[in-house]
Amino acid sequence: MFVDRVSIYVKGGDGGSGCVSFRREKYIPKGGPNGGDGGDGGDVIIRAVEGTDSLANIVNRKHWRADSGGAGMGDNCHGKKAHDLVIAVPPGTLILDRDRGNILKDLTLPNDQVVVAFGGRGGKGNRFFTTSINRAPREFQPGIPGEEKHISLELKVIADVGLVGKPNAGKSTLLSRLSRAHPEIASYPFTTKHPNLGQVMIGGERAFILADLPGLIEGAHQGIGLGHEFLRHVERTLVIIHVLEPFPMDQTTPLANYHSIRNELDLHGKDTILKPEIIVLSKSELTDSDLVRKELEKELGKEIIAISAVTGQGLATMIQAVTRELKKIKNLDE
Repeated sequence: MFVDRVSIYVKGGDGGSGCVSFRREKYIPKGGPNGGDGGDGGDVIIRAVEGTDSLANIVNRKHWRADSGGAGMGDNCHGKKAHDLVIAVPPGTLILDRDRGNILKDLTLPNDQVVVAFGGRGGKGNRFFTTSINRAPREFQPGIPGEEKHISLELKVIADVGLVGKPNAGKSTLLSRLSRAHPEIASYPFTTKHPNLGQVMIGGERAFILADLPGLIEGAHQGIGLGHEFLRHVERTLVIIHVLEPFPMDQTTPLANYHSIRNELDLHGKDTILKPEIIVLSKSELTDSDLVRKELEKELGKEIIAISAVTGQGLATMIQAVTRELKKIKNLDE
């Protein structure tokens, strides 16, 4: 099961209580205080772990509490510090404080982590309160309660390249042809309900990560269809492959569909519209599809690559175009 959004309650462990104790040794009738301090409570930590690709391991557990610290004891023995509670999530997980509405951390890389709830400090035992005036204090501190929060986790898939297009434009078929991914493929809308990732290999080495994202329809920026799910994931991609169908099943036109999706990307904001775009026309094995491609190039004034996931036509050209754009971005970063 793929899960990309979860809300949970987290609480750091309570600090252990300090101890009131006095030395009791033979021949020492009035021993001094020897109450130990309580141990600190454990923190709740969220850590990005490579190989984790969903929040499904979290969804069925709504409350996460770290252990409390051990209580102080006599003979100056301090309580044990509790172990931290670590929650593993996929890289690309955004952590938000639901109560305050702010972002706590964006875990983009493996081993990135954030403490979402600090454990409480252990209380002081009575030895701490000894003074020159009060040599037998009975004071102690209880442990401080651990921090608690209500947080949301949102997974934004990290991929080099995102496949965008209307439902049934041929994105899933293309992903399965280019990689070893096996997305569900059928001729009804929203077959793809969550991102599917695949590795595109060149010469036996990984060239880039390709994501098949849920199909987009008009009004997606307002959450219509699977809009919010789609747009949240496309934010992470570096390059967009815009897949157009030559003869849409819903009787629309490729040109209208192109402008519809570009408009949704623009309305979503966050510079999504500025990402490098490679336009491809799928199903080039169909009769008259090349006439559609030439007309689109004329209307848009942009190069359009004809591809076929069935025959393999144009796939090498498309991959070359993608790698060129990725190299440009890498050179800019350097």
